[in-house]
Amino acid sequence: MPRPLAVTIGDPAGVGPEIVVAAAERAEALGLPPFRVIGESDADCHAGSPTAHTARIALDALQEATRLVQSGECSGLVTGPIAKSAIAALQPDFIGQTEFFADACDLPRDASVMMLAGPSLRTVPMTVHCAIADVPGLLSQELIVERTRIVARAMHTDFGIETPRIAIAGLNPHAGEDGRMGREEIDMIAPAIAQLRGEGIDASGPHPADTLFAPHKRGSYDVAIAMYHDQALVPLKALDFDEGVNVTLGLPIVRTSPDHGTAFDIAGKGIARPDAMIAAIRMAGEIAERRAND
Repeated sequence: MPRPLAVTIGDPAGVGPEIVVAAAERAEALGLPPFRVIGESDADCHAGSPTAHTARIALDALQEATRLVQSGECSGLVTGPIAKSAIAALQPDFIGQTEFFADACDLPRDASVMMLAGPSLRTVPMTVHCAIADVPGLLSQELIVERTRIVARAMHTDFGIETPRIAIAGLNPHAGEDGRMGREEIDMIAPAIAQLRGEGIDASGPHPADTLFAPHKRGSYDVAIAMYHDQALVPLKALDFDEGVNVTLGLPIVRTSPDHGTAFDIAGKGIARPDAMIAAIRMAGEIAERRAND
């Protein structure tokens, strides 16, 4: 029998517990891989009312699920939505779950990469949780090359694509228009693409971001790399909001998550859709099986 996945409930004041329960109720009918639910059931938690206590439950579940996967008891983990600021109040160096797992695996935080995957699109933001004003200063040829290498390896090992086609967006409107609207494409992005292509990676660009996600373009690549958070997440959520999955690439462990937040405003009302949690469980199982058979 295959080892189960570890599925955390996230912040118990959010929709995490109810979408995990809904996934469990449908697991057999949908052919989902086996999974264990990780997280404290506490009658003192009230839906829609996050507290330091609910944040502690979410953090403890993350730590326990990580232990189960690293010990080999579970084959991968799926994380329910959390309130990052609430956990940061308990653990000041906490930025997000992607960085948490890099730390847990003793890797530099830049060694883990967030990919958003849905039925229509896969996207990767080169920079993530930072102000737009900080993005140009955080970008570099070295960062683009290293993160794209991680993406290329993961697309091969975790998604079974022999030679993934990677489309890289520009930062500025019209990909800078030959330097008229910024030089990042000329000075950093194009040289990074040339370096990647020299290594045998099928990278293209810099592509204007306003056309990269059009229907006729999406079939020309397997994953799109964007330069900042919303450049990657807006198209993914517009196309695949209810089935979007957050996948952490570059880790020795398998980790996925539904690509939505805690939704405190609808928690406990019975209207939260479990589709993204179901998709995250299914994808984690597929990646874990592919790695086991590699």
